[in-house]
Amino acid sequence: MNVIQVGIVGVIGALLAVQFKGGKAEYGIYMSVAASIFLFACIIDRLEIFIRTVGQISSYIKMDAGYLATMLKMIGITYIAEFSSGICKDAGYQTIAVQIEIFSKLTILALGMPVLLALLETIQEFLA
Repeated sequence: MNVIQVGIVGVIGALLAVQFKGGKAEYGIYMSVAASIFLFACIIDRLEIFIRTVGQISSYIKMDAGYLATMLKMIGITYIAEFSSGICKDAGYQTIAVQIEIFSKLTILALGMPVLLALLETIQEFLA
């Protein structure tokens, strides 16, 4: 799917959600979630292309595979957190959305600590 098609699906989903929200509010939320899940599936398709490309780059460059795995985990956490947070915000639960965002930021921070320590050790080796 290209960007124009995704944009059209998003706008149609939003219009349907607004239309259904006039009758029963929960139908609008269900419509919004359905459109979001469909668009998330399109994102995953693009993410597979990114993962394949990163795999090719890593075959050319000698680096620890753990760093690439950490980066991919961070990207996955970011997408899932944004998706979940957006759905919670659309449903009117901003507090839950903020908690999801904070948890994901702390998780990314925790995942990045070993990389930061390795970087500091490398800098220390150059200085010593």
